[in-house]
Amino acid sequence: MKLFVYSDLSTDQKNYLRQQLPDGIEAYFSTDLSSEEQQQAFKEAEVIFGNPPAQWFSNPPTALRFWQLESAGFEQYRSVTTAAVVANMGDFFAIACAETMVAGILAMYRAIPRLVKLQDKKEWQGKEVRATLQLLSGKRVVILGAGTIAQAIKRMLTGFGCHIVLTARQNPSADILSKEELYRQLPLTDVVINTLPGHLVQYVSGEFLSKMKPGSLYANVGRGSTTNETALVSALQDGQLSGAVLDVTEQEPLPATSPLWQMNNVLLTQHTSGGQARETEGKINRFLENLQLFLAGEEVKDKLADISRGY
Repeated sequence: MKLFVYSDLSTDQKNYLRQQLPDGIEAYFSTDLSSEEQQQAFKEAEVIFGNPPAQWFSNPPTALRFWQLESAGFEQYRSVTTAAVVANMGDFFAIACAETMVAGILAMYRAIPRLVKLQDKKEWQGKEVRATLQLLSGKRVVILGAGTIAQAIKRMLTGFGCHIVLTARQNPSADILSKEELYRQLPLTDVVINTLPGHLVQYVSGEFLSKMKPGSLYANVGRGSTTNETALVSALQDGQLSGAVLDVTEQEPLPATSPLWQMNNVLLTQHTSGGQARETEGKINRFLENLQLFLAGEEVKDKLADISRGY
């Protein structure tokens, strides 16, 4: 059985994967192949681990049986049709993403970015800073989305005594299922946390931001495409929002010309929220676990029902 690995693995990580593979599986690594050889290995693959370019699937591998994405998101593959079993990383990144969002929101309320800058300049302004501090405890929070990241954030914020509602179109775990009801809640909400997938382009629009409570916080750990960034900058500049914690932006890396770099009320975490020690080895282990289940004819973890429909 031929395995095509489209992932930037180190030599040690490649050896680790090879050592763990079941007998009879031969691995081909994209980083060891020329462009032509990559295309050939992709076409002949029965198993894929990683995220090959979406355009390659215009001529999909006919022998493909199992495909393990190394990401939780998969909106770039919404036009892909395949009979293979496809799995994403599910909740692998959820806790890390949730911790980054909670840390970022806490940092904004407790003026940590300002204090770090004062420390760099060796300036003591403790009395002035104290007067600006707020508590996360007891805040009203709306989480856009009700998936694994949203659920992890909800669990963490519950410990702060926050009042939390989840929003979604169909997910039964959500408290709000319509945009109309969401808009009624926004003026009463202290923090909005975005965990939405990328196909919901500019869901957080200028209209959305204008309905948020003046002085509230916005955080985004979903996809940059879900937010109208121009409108967000305006809302931050005119005081409609007191601040933003952004793990993702419309363009990444964020252009040097973006005003977000210079704004004191913005914390940029540079798409690091899913990061964790031995992250790549963890993804390899998830793939190996699912491969064993697939070969045994058992249900694969985080199996997608239909990748072309986005779920």
